Amino acid sequence: MSAAVPTAHRPGGDDGHAFVPPVVAAPLPGPRRPRRDRGWAAAVTSTALWLYAAVAVLPLLVMVTNSLRANRELATEPLGLPLQPDFTSYQRAWIEASFSTYFLNSIIVTVSSVVIATVVSLLAAYALARARGRLMSVIETVFVSGLMMPVFLMIVPIFYLLDSFGLISSRLGLVMVYAAVSIPFSVFVLTTFFRQLPGELEEAARLDGAGPIRMFWSVMAPLVRPAVATVVVFRFVPIWNDFFYPLILIRNRANYTLPVGLTTFFGEYQTDWSTLFAGLVIATLPLIVLFLVATRQIIAGLTSGMGK
Repeated sequence: MSAAVPTAHRPGGDDGHAFVPPVVAAPLPGPRRPRRDRGWAAAVTSTALWLYAAVAVLPLLVMVTNSLRANRELATEPLGLPLQPDFTSYQRAWIEASFSTYFLNSIIVTVSSVVIATVVSLLAAYALARARGRLMSVIETVFVSGLMMPVFLMIVPIFYLLDSFGLISSRLGLVMVYAAVSIPFSVFVLTTFFRQLPGELEEAARLDGAGPIRMFWSVMAPLVRPAVATVVVFRFVPIWNDFFYPLILIRNRANYTLPVGLTTFFGEYQTDWSTLFAGLVIATLPLIVLFLVATRQIIAGLTSGMGK
């Protein structure tokens, strides 16, 4: 405990001295971790991440390189490099194996499903995030309960429902099914993001004369762009790769999506390895492009709120 410290004489004081309050000594800082230990931890973590990235990228590189090689080269040296790249395998897969039809069907079904589900979920999530009351709580519970419903249990009622509307073996029926299945997850994620936005933003927009529709699309929706990107990617990938629903609901080969078309493709070209690898590259390319384009938004969406 420290005593009072007298200061120098100040003119105008009663006794020429001023009293300074006691100064409490600051607590001593605890032992810090040596920088050398932290450097080793960062190096080990970085090395582990790079090794994981190499293991994840290696099969993709093998797939791409083998698609550019002839079948005789693959038979003699499966892991070699394409010294003379040959793109005829892509032409066979795209034209002869009907990959152009499968690819177009997957694009139409996946993009349409994601767009419908995202727009509907944005509107529903905003209403659930801003409204109060027991009814809204019940509606939100109904949306969230859709996350717990296994897709395999829904296929029988879905099949009979689409059959009653004449939508079996049609891309429209598949789009409606995927959109409905995607809404619970999308509403759950977007509602959480909307609730983090302060209500003062809406009040400011209302004072500027913005109506409800303009306030939503021009002010609130752009602020949840990282969440929208996260929802789009996390719904695009499973729909693009889904095999179960198209197998049950699509019976016309002209409406096959890529996962179902790949099964027929593997049976017809099981000895043409170069064409098989080319077909896999075509099926994987949209997912790679999507992740490269939306990586920044995905990271922002996944880490939002961690610093609060």
